[in-house]
Amino acid sequence: MVVFRLVFFLFFFKTTVTDSAPILKAWVLGLKFDMRLSLILTVPLLLIAFVFRNNFFTKPAIRKPVFVYLFLVYLVLTFAYVFDLGHYAYLGLRMDPTITRFLASGERADNARMLWQSYPVVRTFIGIGLFLFLISCLFIRSFQKLAKEPAVKLSNRKYTGWLFSMVILFAAGIYANIAYFPLRWSQAMFTRDNGVTSLALNPVLYYVSNMSGKTDTYDIAKTREHYPVMARYLGVEQPDVEKLNFIRDIPGSDNKKMNVVLVMLESTGAAVTSMFNNPMQPTPNMQRLADSGILFNNFYVPAVSTARTVYGVTTGLPDISMTKTASRHPKMIDQRVVLDQFKGYEKYYLLGGNTNWANIRAVFTNNVDGVKIFEEGYYKAPKADVWGVSDYDLITEADEIFRDAGKRQQPFVAFLQLADNHPPYTITKGAGDFKKVTAKEIDKDKFKKSGFVSIDQFNAIRYEDYNVGHLIDLAKKGGYLDNTIFIMFGDHNCTLNPYHFTPVPEYELVSGSVHATCFIYAPALVKPRVVNYAVSLVDIYPTMAKLVGMPVKNYTLGQDMLDSTQTSRYAFATYAKNLQGYIAVIGERYMYEINDKAKEAYLYDLQGDPLKNVRAQFPDTAKALDNLTRAFYESTRYLMFNNKK
Repeated sequence: MVVFRLVFFLFFFKTTVTDSAPILKAWVLGLKFDMRLSLILTVPLLLIAFVFRNNFFTKPAIRKPVFVYLFLVYLVLTFAYVFDLGHYAYLGLRMDPTITRFLASGERADNARMLWQSYPVVRTFIGIGLFLFLISCLFIRSFQKLAKEPAVKLSNRKYTGWLFSMVILFAAGIYANIAYFPLRWSQAMFTRDNGVTSLALNPVLYYVSNMSGKTDTYDIAKTREHYPVMARYLGVEQPDVEKLNFIRDIPGSDNKKMNVVLVMLESTGAAVTSMFNNPMQPTPNMQRLADSGILFNNFYVPAVSTARTVYGVTTGLPDISMTKTASRHPKMIDQRVVLDQFKGYEKYYLLGGNTNWANIRAVFTNNVDGVKIFEEGYYKAPKADVWGVSDYDLITEADEIFRDAGKRQQPFVAFLQLADNHPPYTITKGAGDFKKVTAKEIDKDKFKKSGFVSIDQFNAIRYEDYNVGHLIDLAKKGGYLDNTIFIMFGDHNCTLNPYHFTPVPEYELVSGSVHATCFIYAPALVKPRVVNYAVSLVDIYPTMAKLVGMPVKNYTLGQDMLDSTQTSRYAFATYAKNLQGYIAVIGERYMYEINDKAKEAYLYDLQGDPLKNVRAQFPDTAKALDNLTRAFYESTRYLMFNNKK
């Protein structure tokens, strides 16, 4: 593996990076991936050695299967690495499962001729044969030599110690990271340079990581079929059904460039907050800020997943990947995003834990040039739990970063991700004035109606609200409150008991799972108002650009949340109901959903009988929303693979 990596570096590696540090880092990461693959492939041999001890070398019945296994491993690896080098030479990309497209019916002969005419096929096969012959000779001689050596007798105690040591060493080598998360392919994407990233990857592990996403694809015919609907809905300036153009320009302004702090509120659905009449009124700070800013009554996220939310808000695309989140899918990471176009701004991503979580690091480093990531290891505060430092400490240290930018008169956009409103619901003392309530101190009737599952869950949302207040207090003291736009939004709702205090029976409809909190607080910029039409998570960055007056191109599906000129707005969402998947659009009055498997569709009048399917009574509305739902779905599938920089 190291030999092939060296061959790649000497003969195939191309980069625009002039600094040696990223290249050295890529080498280190690449060797870690190579070590992982080597250890994984050696595990069967280790198990045989554990069981048969010295007979591993002396018994022909064991030696021959081991030799066959090693020969097959070298055979497969050699062909894999050779094909990878050829694929890279041809396309400038590491090999992935899409290589099977060259075997498509009607194209195999042409592709074979291209391969024969473009590459030294005969010499390559001769070289592979010679290499495997030499490896076989080496194995045979090594086994024969070791078989003649006298056996080393170990006591049971020493043998147990050796066994335990091997298990620990193998586990550590396969884990390959000193962090809460194992080494992941996203760590190879620490630059935006394809050559450096390719050097850091192991081609076999990269291929395997793509295999689980092979069912995620798009249908170009269906995308074109529904494109006119999507283009009209988005207001595409130059619609083109052949080129599938989604680009819209967001104009800039000469206003003073304000800072933006995006605060992702962990598991903060609309129903658990005071703004949406939860009987326990757990979020007075959020209520105060929302009353002084802009509250979005119908804000929806595309899916119930924190990783999907981070991907969705950053890219402007709902994460509808089937087998794993898009942040874990190498083919869906590379996107043209609004944040990358914020010229003159510093960009920060702040997380109390490790950004290897769900491969979130790649969502930012691969798409946002110059983004500064602050994660565990940076903070002075101790870790509170598995999610890293507490939200209180995260906000406290984030304030230092924001103040420093203020001193330098440097505008910034910060993505501040909170995490404590999530099991294990770790709650620190904060400044010493936060007090958890007990079951004896609450109104049990109100608590039962509120939907909270436990007192710990209730205290966690109270603690999150406390920390939101802490953030605003620090902004006032730090002198950057009046020059900052705070956009706070929940990533999804949390698991709740049945509740019925909302105007719409969202618990029964399951729309409550994707109905989240969202409000904008910017006392020097916006006047208090309530927005009742539907908006989506993917609308946040276009709205942010419009608020600060930054001219950008919008390549994906987000819209300005404050543009009230569009008379009919809907948010696209996916969710599970009765263990079945649904895609849906949700508006102020209507909700339309399609069952993924059964393909049955339902239309609900949220201002009438919201639990009754009225598709037959309103066929025109149902047809229009069916087209819009499918347009959102097909456009998203297409753009996830085809919105590359």
